[in-house]
Amino acid sequence: MKREMLRAKVHRVKVTEANLEYEGSLTLDLALMEAGGFVPFERIDVYNVANGARFSTYLIEGERGSGVCCVNGAAAHHAAVGDPVIIASYVSVEDSEIATHKPMIVLVDEKNRVRQVKHTEAAAVRV
Repeated sequence: MKREMLRAKVHRVKVTEANLEYEGSLTLDLALMEAGGFVPFERIDVYNVANGARFSTYLIEGERGSGVCCVNGAAAHHAAVGDPVIIASYVSVEDSEIATHKPMIVLVDEKNRVRQVKHTEAAAVRV
C-alpha cells in the first residue's frame, strides 16, 4: 500500500504579487524552489494563512534571489500581497518507506529568502 506524504513545503512565504491577468500558476523564486526540490510545472497545494483559502496550481520558475511569490490567474482571487502562504507538494510513499521518509521544510525570512531547510516538524505545545 502507498500513502500520500508531504514531500516538501515552503512555510509562510509572503505573497509579493497577485496577477489576475496571467494564465495561471504560481511564480516562485528559483532559490526557494531549489531549496525544497521543486521543479517547474510541479503540482502544488497552496494554503493561505491570512484568509484560510486553499487551492492547487503548478509552479513557474521566478528570478533567483528576487523573493517573488506571485499568485497568478484565477487563484489571485485567493491571495493578496503580504499574505503568508504555505506551498506544499506530496509524494506517494510505500508503507515500508514511511519510517525513513523525510520531507523538506523550507523556512524563509522577512524577504522570502531561505533561512533554514529542515526535515522534521514538532507539534506546537500549548501551555
